[in-house]
Amino acid sequence: MFIIKDEDVELLINDLLEIHGYDFTNYSKASLKRRISNLFITDRFPSFAEFRYKVRTDNDYLLRFVEQVTVNVTEMFRDPLFYKTLREEVIPNLAARPIIRIWHAGCSTGEEVYSMAILLKEANLLHKSLLYATDINPSVLEKMRKGIFPLSQMKQYSENYHTSGGTSSLSDYYTAQYEWAIFNKSLGEKIVISTHNLVSDSSFNEFQLIVCRNVLIYFDKDLQNKVFRLFDQSLETLGYLALGSKETIKFSSITAHYRQLGNKEKIWRKV
Repeated sequence: MFIIKDEDVELLINDLLEIHGYDFTNYSKASLKRRISNLFITDRFPSFAEFRYKVRTDNDYLLRFVEQVTVNVTEMFRDPLFYKTLREEVIPNLAARPIIRIWHAGCSTGEEVYSMAILLKEANLLHKSLLYATDINPSVLEKMRKGIFPLSQMKQYSENYHTSGGTSSLSDYYTAQYEWAIFNKSLGEKIVISTHNLVSDSSFNEFQLIVCRNVLIYFDKDLQNKVFRLFDQSLETLGYLALGSKETIKFSSITAHYRQLGNKEKIWRKV
């Protein structure tokens, strides 16, 4: 059986940057190699040369490649205590703003963006909010644009929602149709969806809250620092930066300007 080598991964990374503009240069090499190897085996390529040629020349396959090597594991109200902290300590402090801008960076298929929209709705703030949902992967954004998620996942999502402090019923926010949950259009109307590459694209607005969860663990330290500087440029003073449970801004170049919330959730305020 053919085994993808480190030099093969480097060739693909160079192709992606030079031909297609996707910069995976500073992604964790071990994670990339594992995902590329899985795709190579799953799609049954007879040789690495044919695999590489497909990625270089076939735009449809390129989208599949990007979808498989970027990480798209997400759920609604993931880590409920994190959302409880947003509900109780962060969102009330945004209420006085004339408009609330929130950036979900690396949002995948959007379950966490819809979770945020529900939090804002329950705080009576959704009407003056805009949620910017960005990802490098256009195919996951297309799924999010529809606002349709598998009905089979709603039981778990409902448990997450109630643990996060939700007092209503999650089913109030969607209509069940066959095996799908179709979320209310009033939530989706406040979501602005766009492709954005954290590695190469620049800041595009000023935000009161930036959420980027379980993306940076796949970047090396230099790339993490680059992204933290981007977030710092994009966040207003007294705004909040929220990361995943295994991520931190400690030891980064921006840490001196931020104070972590007291309950140890991975949420920092810019001071």
